[in-house]
Amino acid sequence: MSLLTRTEGAHASSAAPARRPRTGVSTAVAVAFMVVVACYMLLPVYWLLISATKSQSDLVTTPGLLPAEWHFGDNLSALFDQQDGVFARWLLNSLLYAGAGAAVATLLAAAAGYALAKYAFRGREAVFSVVLGGVLVPATALALPLFLLFAEVDATNTFWSVFLPSIVSPFGVYLSRIFAAASVPDEVMEAARMDGAGEFRIFRTIALRLMAPALVTVFLFQFVVIWNNFLLPLVMLQDEGLYPVTLGLFTWQSQTSRLPELQTLTIVGALISVVPIVLTFLLLQRYWRAGLAAGAVKS
Repeated sequence: MSLLTRTEGAHASSAAPARRPRTGVSTAVAVAFMVVVACYMLLPVYWLLISATKSQSDLVTTPGLLPAEWHFGDNLSALFDQQDGVFARWLLNSLLYAGAGAAVATLLAAAAGYALAKYAFRGREAVFSVVLGGVLVPATALALPLFLLFAEVDATNTFWSVFLPSIVSPFGVYLSRIFAAASVPDEVMEAARMDGAGEFRIFRTIALRLMAPALVTVFLFQFVVIWNNFLLPLVMLQDEGLYPVTLGLFTWQSQTSRLPELQTLTIVGALISVVPIVLTFLLLQRYWRAGLAAGAVKS
């Protein structure tokens, strides 16, 4: 009996696939590949950091990736002194366009996505199909029609001509609907109705909290899209006082052939313009949590 057992064990061990010993070669290759990709992605940022510390003469006479004499403080002072501090105005405009626009767009997307996910009404799928179609339409294709619409009401070259188109986010509606369907249980809504809560109160006090991770994602996505928006302000605005930072830096860059000192200011301004986006991601990173509805309904 023991011989039979040993024989069966031997057959079983021979039938089992032999495990290959782990080697560090594959790990080293993967790590090396990721390091190369990271260096490739961070190389423009490194160049921007180094170039922002150089004077105009060093910028054109020294290698781009090598540091030179430190002039970042002088460059920063010159940046905010140029044209009576117009860069600070551009930065404030971008914060208003992106911050307020992303907040309103997130609230509208949350309401629309919640309604499409939780209420059955005639034409719901048709509306959602139109929203999906809006996701596929590039923003460049809408710039000229938007300009013609705002021109009809004499609203071009105003704050609203850039702000109002920014509060519409088809992708935000799509993401909000998907997340509302998964994270807002119908049982919780029914329990709230039985307690006498109205539909708006349910949305405000329950749905918004449960949808918080998706709404943070929508806000960040829309904030970056509005902050980097260039074509719409270019088409809509003529007043430099209304320019966002992207359009303002472009106007400076287009004048470097006759005003070479603007090249350094453009580089420093580009570096400063990245800071609000980085800070926004860092501040909202801790809110990216899923599963807030876990345990809300016990089976």
